[in-house]
Amino acid sequence: MDGILPLVKPKGMTSHDCVFKLRKILKTKKVGHTGTLDPDVTGVLPICIGRATKIAEYITEAGKAYEGEVTLGFSTTTEDASGEKVAEVSIQETIRREKILQVVDSLTGEIQQIPPMYSAVKVNGKKLYEYARAGIEVVRPVRNVTIYEFQLLDERTEFTGETISFRFRVACSKGTYIRTLAVMIGEKLGYPAHMSDLVRIQAAGFTLEDCKTFEQIESLMKEGRTSEFLLPLEQGLNNLPKYEINDTVAGKVKNGAVLEQPADLSVEKGEPFVMIHKGKALAIYQIHPAKENKIKPVKVLFQD
Repeated sequence: MDGILPLVKPKGMTSHDCVFKLRKILKTKKVGHTGTLDPDVTGVLPICIGRATKIAEYITEAGKAYEGEVTLGFSTTTEDASGEKVAEVSIQETIRREKILQVVDSLTGEIQQIPPMYSAVKVNGKKLYEYARAGIEVVRPVRNVTIYEFQLLDERTEFTGETISFRFRVACSKGTYIRTLAVMIGEKLGYPAHMSDLVRIQAAGFTLEDCKTFEQIESLMKEGRTSEFLLPLEQGLNNLPKYEINDTVAGKVKNGAVLEQPADLSVEKGEPFVMIHKGKALAIYQIHPAKENKIKPVKVLFQD
C-alpha cells in the first residue's frame, strides 16, 4: 500500500495519534504524517503511506492555508483557546474595520515571529513545551516566515464588545505559527489576544475537499476501495519542478546514478526536482554541489 492519504484531522488528536490510528485501520506500519498540527486544530493533514513516506519532508516544506478566529480581550499561556488566561483587558472602544485591515496588511509579506513556548521548536536540544511545562523561560529564536495572503472574513464595519472575535484566512510558508499571528494582531491593536479557532484548509495542494474522515477511511478499507482515499505519491510532489526522462535514463535513475546535467534543465542549484518516467516519479534529484554539469539523486523512490 503506497500513496498519500489526505485526512481530515479531528479536534483533540495529535498528528501522532492520527498516525497510530491509521496504522491499525490500514494494517500497515509504514505510515507517517507531514508536520505537526496542534490537537485543537482541525483540517487537512496529508498522511504518507508505504513508499510515499520518503517524500513526507517535501509535503511538509510546501505552503499551507488556514481559516481561523482571533479573539481580542485576553491572552493565554498557549496562545490558543486551550491555555490558561494570562492577561485580560475589557475592550471599551469601537474598533473600526479599517484599523483591522491596516493590521492585516502590515502582517502580509515576510515577517518575523517568535515561536510560542508551547511548541515543538527545539532550543539546546530540548523542545520549548518541555521548558514551558517545567516553568522555565528560555530565549526563543526569531524566525522569518512569509504570509502570502491575509484576508479578513468578517464583513462588519465596526467591532464592539468586552471581547471581540473575527475570522480570517491566511496562506503562509512552512514554520508560521498562526496562534502567534493572532497574538501579533492583538498587539498591533493594543489588546491581549489569542487564537480561538483554527482549521487548516490546504496543505501542499491538498484541500478539505480531497480529505476523508477516519470513519470514511475505515468504511472504504473494509470494502476494499482503497483507491478512493489513497492518492498517487506523485500528487505530493506537485510543488516541485518535473523533468521527463526516457527508458534508458530511467534505468540509471532507479539505480541512483549521478548523471550529466541536461541542457534544458531549468532549476537553481540546491533546488530539488522530480525525475518523471511515464507519469511515475522515480526519484528526486538536484544539481551536484561539487561536480560541474552533473546531477545527483537526493532520494530514489522506485528501484529495480
